[in-house]
Amino acid sequence: MLGFDVGTARKVWTAALLALLFFVIYVASTTVLVIIFAVFFSYLIYPMVALIERVRPRRVPRVASIALVFVVVVALLAVVGSLFGVQLQDQATRLLAQLPELMRTDVPNRLPLPHFLEPLRERIVDFVRSQIETGSDKAVPVARSLGLGVVHAASNLIYLVLIPILSFLLIKDGAHMRDAFLALLNRRHRALWSDIVDDVNVLLSKYVRAMLFLSLATLLCYGVAFSLLGVPYAFLLAVSAGLLEFVPFAGPLAAVAITLVVAVFSGYSHLLWLVIFIGLYRLFQDYVLNPYLMSEGVEVSPFLVIVGLLAGDQLGGVAGIFLAVPVIAMLKIVIGRARVFYATSHDEGDAARRVPVEKTD
Repeated sequence: MLGFDVGTARKVWTAALLALLFFVIYVASTTVLVIIFAVFFSYLIYPMVALIERVRPRRVPRVASIALVFVVVVALLAVVGSLFGVQLQDQATRLLAQLPELMRTDVPNRLPLPHFLEPLRERIVDFVRSQIETGSDKAVPVARSLGLGVVHAASNLIYLVLIPILSFLLIKDGAHMRDAFLALLNRRHRALWSDIVDDVNVLLSKYVRAMLFLSLATLLCYGVAFSLLGVPYAFLLAVSAGLLEFVPFAGPLAAVAITLVVAVFSGYSHLLWLVIFIGLYRLFQDYVLNPYLMSEGVEVSPFLVIVGLLAGDQLGGVAGIFLAVPVIAMLKIVIGRARVFYATSHDEGDAARRVPVEKTD
């Protein structure tokens, strides 16, 4: 009567709540990031917890088996870091110190190029040199910023401690939290969000474990092959490639470019074999291993991946790049489930309105 539309009011109220939610996430970005890393860590740990659960005696509480897995994993990470951290730091320091000397080598001028590119050899070499010199000039400020970041992280070790603690609680009480969330919804929307939560759970579990396996496969294969081929800074390049594997599409390309540039300017003499190995491995990973590990629901089109990486970099830096693809995949699930749900509800409503009502005496 007063021009107040209930449907419009609900939509405005929903939009306001979503805007408030995004604002809270932006303000509490550090806390949200810690929770996200805890969720990812939970998906990595849970298969081992499930394995222990199968052989756990009934008299032993479930909390004890979860705690055992966490203690073993944290101890293993500490041992690996202590064994290989010094070697990684040593190679990174030597590469950074030798960059000016590597830039003065004449090796790039002796590399074979296609005939049509020979007239442009000098320009190509100068361009590559200038790009590397620019990168090396930025290396010291970046290293200084990284050092300050490490100091900042060391002063906030509570975040590093909270990640395994939150992961422990998520594994322990995850099912109860899911049921509590669904209990807040009405009966009509409970089925919708139950399907969304289940799909997102499957998506994240497959995505996180697939990315871990892909990263480990790249680290091991690159490390072994680079060592056998005698590639300079083999361990550093293999670790860099393994970490960059977590950035879909752009990460592997960046790893290949970094490896070839370091090999060229270091005077590596078996560049052709290195290129052949990298090409064969990328074919195997991109067309065999990746499709085997990634399900159809996890895959995101290259266009959305590139847009997501650019937007993630603008919004959250490195963390935004890392989270871009899973966020896009989750949005696809939510939108797809909601579209099917509301389309079905609309069709059922139309069918109910078309059913004639029988008159009774």
